Amino acid sequence: MSFTTRCSKLGMVAMAASFAAATCGLTAQADAPNALTSSGSPQRISPQVKAPIDRSGKKRVGKASFYAHMFAGRKMADGKQMDPQQDNAASRTLPLGTTAKVTNLDTGKSALVTIQDRGPYVDGRIVDLSPSTAREIGLSHHQGVARVEVSPLAVPLPHGGVKLGAAGQATLARSDRASPFPPVGW
Repeated sequence: MSFTTRCSKLGMVAMAASFAAATCGLTAQADAPNALTSSGSPQRISPQVKAPIDRSGKKRVGKASFYAHMFAGRKMADGKQMDPQQDNAASRTLPLGTTAKVTNLDTGKSALVTIQDRGPYVDGRIVDLSPSTAREIGLSHHQGVARVEVSPLAVPLPHGGVKLGAAGQATLARSDRASPFPPVGW
């Protein structure tokens, strides 16, 4: 087999592998943080690649983006319509119905959100915010993304219960210290 034929076959195998990865929803660098494509745009993640649901209630740090105007009125994963003026948000890993505090690490501004949708499907992003919530924390349309901390207050459990998340535990601890009344059982 000649060198040219061998290279041609290898190229066809590489092309087939690339096609298979694209059609099966796999990403070339899914585990690389903030991976960029050759054009310099962020690496997209296929919605068919399901991330495991995280009910730990732990804080997480990553990038936030916000819903494009074209999503206004569309049905979200929880069945409700996306309202750009509400506190709705999307997460690939937090359970639907989770209430969380989102803090812009550059501005220090925070807002409460309810996870009602799945996404964002861009590598390195952990939450998509409604446009009004994005403005509330100082994330502008011009800026596009911001580094945030997402700290769950309450995380719904599979059988109907609710688990207190990191922000909920911190709030409870502060209220215990600030209470002028002695703890129950004194």
